[in-house]
Amino acid sequence: MTIQECYQQLGGDFATVETRLPSVSLITRFITKFLNDSSFSELCQALQNGQREEAFRAAHTLKGICANLSFDRLGASARQLTELLRPESNGVPEGAVLVLDEVKHDYALTVNAIRAYLGSDVQA
Repeated sequence: MTIQECYQQLGGDFATVETRLPSVSLITRFITKFLNDSSFSELCQALQNGQREEAFRAAHTLKGICANLSFDRLGASARQLTELLRPESNGVPEGAVLVLDEVKHDYALTVNAIRAYLGSDVQA
């Protein structure tokens, strides 16, 4: 699998990330680091515990990482959840769990595409 195919599978924009990170090896290094980022697990845990502010911070961080790496699909769902969690309130707003399901789906697609790319023989 090529890096371009990886980005196609995860719903990203390779041409845009290539303007920020001008080599395949640099892009590969950063998408590999994404696999170890804790924002997604922190988001899930905070929502499970009803911690709106912590969930907002984690969703906002995930959204930013996706913007920097041009993970457009995951970025869009993370952005939607971030905006839902943005207003200060006591507790998690209605609908957050449904949007989290979309984030989880998009996150799984992203992680699976990255792992397939990293495990493939052809990475040019």
